[in-house]
Amino acid sequence: MLSPYQSYVYAYPHKTAYRPLAPGPALRDLWAGEPADALALYLHIPFCEVRCGFCNLFTRIGAPDGLSTAYLDALEGQAGAVRHALGEAFGDRPLRFATAAFGGGTPTFLTAAELDRLCDIAELRMGASLADPAVPLSVETSPSTATADRLAVLEARGTTRLSIGVQSFVESEARAAVRPQRRADVETALQQIRDTRVPVLNIDLIYGIDGQTESSWTRSLDAALAWYPEELYLYPLYVRPLTGLGRPGRGAVETDADWDARRLRLYRHGRDHLLAHGYEQVSMRMFRRVGGPAVGAGDHACQSDGMVGLGCGARSYTSGLHYSFDYAVDMREIRTLVDDYVRRPAADFAFAEHGREIVEDEARRRHLLQSLLQRDGMTVAGYADRFGAPPQSHFPAELAEFGDRGWLDDAAPAATLRLSPEGLAHSDALGPMLFSPGVRAAMAAYDAK
Repeated sequence: MLSPYQSYVYAYPHKTAYRPLAPGPALRDLWAGEPADALALYLHIPFCEVRCGFCNLFTRIGAPDGLSTAYLDALEGQAGAVRHALGEAFGDRPLRFATAAFGGGTPTFLTAAELDRLCDIAELRMGASLADPAVPLSVETSPSTATADRLAVLEARGTTRLSIGVQSFVESEARAAVRPQRRADVETALQQIRDTRVPVLNIDLIYGIDGQTESSWTRSLDAALAWYPEELYLYPLYVRPLTGLGRPGRGAVETDADWDARRLRLYRHGRDHLLAHGYEQVSMRMFRRVGGPAVGAGDHACQSDGMVGLGCGARSYTSGLHYSFDYAVDMREIRTLVDDYVRRPAADFAFAEHGREIVEDEARRRHLLQSLLQRDGMTVAGYADRFGAPPQSHFPAELAEFGDRGWLDDAAPAATLRLSPEGLAHSDALGPMLFSPGVRAAMAAYDAK
């Protein structure tokens, strides 16, 4: 039986499918044919106070004396090189960033003064108008770093969305997920956020933790709802290679099939609970409060073409190439890559080093993935206008299987391709089924290293 939890498809192709680019193309050439008036900016901060047991993000624990300053120095140098390359690429066309995000890692690991400098890099070096209400700025934070002084800087600089990873309000579950935190500290952080004028609060929660039941899951959901968040993300727990969690004891008391069934049961319970409390479902993970402020649109996944990423763990997306620096999960490798990043001369940042070409087939798969994994799906005509034929012509076997499994919504409007509730529930199985053979092979080769 197919597990509902194959892989979280937050970007396609995944960075494990990227390879060194030799020679590395100049950014001015990569961006020359791209639209200039609706770019997205992403700044990556690779530091956290702790590394949660489930985390496989590009982040390191702490920053030795001087490292955060050196990192911001390198980020500023990269911003200057990238902004110059974009100016050469776009010529007389005005450059405009329509959205911005700070992620990681934990951006609020930085001090208040360092966060102010981070905003200066985005505004003064890159030209992003963070103070413009029409330019949404999303920032990730954590319970231990959402302090009043840091939040005051973010509020003053135009932040429109703060996303805090709580994962569980039940302390025993937080410990089981290797997320050491006290409930009182979580509540203090949430109050600090609500004391700002930032219009959107997002709370991340995780289901499938060892020992978690429908009852304890409901306690976490209700504790989050007490803060009346504009958004909630519900994530299934994954246990991945090279992360700190492991699964001690589960093999003896809970099979993989039982764990899958429990996660699916908890997902449905959480979904129904939020729908009953005034939230609408946007994707498998994202729920938005009905009537809340409309800041940005869709999943905050930084997946669109036209993404300019800065920092050693950031990706950038053009229509023809996705690129980044080298990728790692192992902590020793991450430390080495961060150290390499801060030592680089600014001239290095004018070229792409690792990436994957987006050929026509990959562009079709990416478009279908991005559209289907959202509640509203897509129109067949819109796909055909872009790719010259309906998706059924390009993906007959996959779409037929989705239909056979009951994953497509038969009640959707005519000529609309949309997932059923069960299809959304199985997003993490459906998404990988659309990966190309080449991407699958590249990911498998990376995992086998």
